[in-house]
Amino acid sequence: MANASDLIEKDINAYLAQHEKKEILRFLTCGSVDDGKSTLIGRLLYDSKMIYEDQLDQINKTSKLSSDAKSEDGFDPAKLADLTDGLEEEKEQGITIDVAYRFFSTAKRKFIIADTPGHIQYTRNMATGASTADLAIILIDARHDHGVMEQTKRHSFIASLLGIKHVLIAVNKMDLVEYSEQRFEEIKRDYLQFSTRLDIPDLHFIPISALLGDNIVNRSAHMPWFNGSTLMDFIETVNISSDRNFTDFRFPVQLVIRPDINFRGFAGTIASGIVRVGDEIMTLPSRKRSKIKEIVTYDGNLEEACVPMSVTLTMEDEIDCSRGDMIVKPQNLPKLEQKFDAMLVWMADDKMVPGKQYLFKQTSKTVPGVIKTLQYEVDVNTMHSQDSPSLGLNQIGRVNISLNQPFAFDRYRSNRCTGAFIVIDRITNSTVAAGMILDRRTRENTGGAWWDESPASATLTREISKVTDEEREARYEQKAVTILFTGLPGSGKSTTAYGVERSLFDLGRSAKVLDGQNVRMGLNRDLSFSAGGRSENMRRVAEVSRLFNRAGLISLVSLIAPREIDRGRAAEVLGAEKLIVVHLSAPPELCESRNESAKKRETETDPESTFEYEVPSNADLVLDTENTSPADCVAKVIEFLEGKQII
Repeated sequence: MANASDLIEKDINAYLAQHEKKEILRFLTCGSVDDGKSTLIGRLLYDSKMIYEDQLDQINKTSKLSSDAKSEDGFDPAKLADLTDGLEEEKEQGITIDVAYRFFSTAKRKFIIADTPGHIQYTRNMATGASTADLAIILIDARHDHGVMEQTKRHSFIASLLGIKHVLIAVNKMDLVEYSEQRFEEIKRDYLQFSTRLDIPDLHFIPISALLGDNIVNRSAHMPWFNGSTLMDFIETVNISSDRNFTDFRFPVQLVIRPDINFRGFAGTIASGIVRVGDEIMTLPSRKRSKIKEIVTYDGNLEEACVPMSVTLTMEDEIDCSRGDMIVKPQNLPKLEQKFDAMLVWMADDKMVPGKQYLFKQTSKTVPGVIKTLQYEVDVNTMHSQDSPSLGLNQIGRVNISLNQPFAFDRYRSNRCTGAFIVIDRITNSTVAAGMILDRRTRENTGGAWWDESPASATLTREISKVTDEEREARYEQKAVTILFTGLPGSGKSTTAYGVERSLFDLGRSAKVLDGQNVRMGLNRDLSFSAGGRSENMRRVAEVSRLFNRAGLISLVSLIAPREIDRGRAAEVLGAEKLIVVHLSAPPELCESRNESAKKRETETDPESTFEYEVPSNADLVLDTENTSPADCVAKVIEFLEGKQII
């Protein structure tokens, strides 16, 4: 290599021992087309002196630049991308097609880089590279003046979906915008606004020029206004030690080793947790118990082992355990189920077919099963859910899966190994999707779990309060009712509901708003925007409103509630005399213009607007919000309540 540690010349054994103990950081570069991902890796390798000399010679020979444009050693900076783009098609087109992996090390760490393609048609390759990464470096071209690109959003969402906790936004090509601090801050602000809808706990920004080497390994003299670390400093120091799960012991069995009648061991890689000699264990799915007798490795037996070590375990008892089983600790069990919900990244040209038989491979176990339903597809531009009959290439959605045999799994957020799986086409044997298991399941009944369904247990009974409704009415000087503010997104539901709440409070009454957006972010965060999800959303809100009413409070519900049947069911839950329907009426085009500028104030936005809204046929009060001010709308509701002697 072009550079090596001085310790190699002095003591090769000491160098190898030191090198073996270094921590490995796996990271990927991603982003939109031509943002400079391959060039960044090439510059990182070149400036850190980690390029093999024969590679350097080959690049120098093929360079067509004049000697004035080259560096002192004859290197052509324009050829940096060739260090990772190895396919002939990649060199011809000047793009990255497949994932390219590169290994290098410094005095502090070892690194495995995955250079992923930016073109939308190769998004599946990006998901492959991200599946094992600890860190994602997302590049953004500083020249783009229309915010974060769609493919950058898609890669950011996939990185978040795959549970990558550390994300570095590298604003590239700063040399082409004259190293403008203002431009850097604009891009940073745009991305922060977009990323509020993602789960990225550790987010950083660095302005760079991959081609010229600014802030890659050496600090840039052109950007004195930036006081942060260089990219190399960051990847050498980012803390990933706390990312691994050392709590939940999971050991998928990959191979049963039986060299003779005296030895029977179970080989595999520890997915998470710690195991010690003498620990009590359980095998799944058989649930047989034993204790660890030995932890065997190539270098000798160990007293304990942890993630991500590859070991062979022997047990004190001869119990049935084979490839595909999982060894765990009995006091800390994963779920063992045949049905679960998952987020799916579709990676095949042929569309997903609900109900079709696929193979599902998780850890070392493969079982047949079906994707029963697609709950929703995610729009990567808005992060909103939308109805869709199927998933196509590079699309992402939430699905219900039913297997022929149970998986032992954890939710993906707590264990990336046991919570991940792939979907395989049974005919072609090709991988068609990657999945992440969620910790919640939604009901398969698209009508929701309404009041006439059986409760969780036949022994449950409703307790009767010792405080009567009449006593509460006398205390609060009001009748406890639920007011449903319904209408299209942008019609003014939340504005009116909160205005009524304020007015009632000023009058000495007790009321509380149940806003659609708030319940979607908390109580109902597991629900989709499908017809079944909307129905269940209405049911839960009705049940909460019922509890509010039983406590003597007025419940002000701000929901789109698009279906007449669900509003009718809510009336049955609450009592027809307890539900007041207020329809906020406005032309759809006006609602769209309002909704674009008032998304933060509305309940559910774009996903619902695609659903057909059924105008209430029996609304108790209709408010024309096109020709009536918000204050007058509030006054009309208060006047209605007074006229009905509710307050």
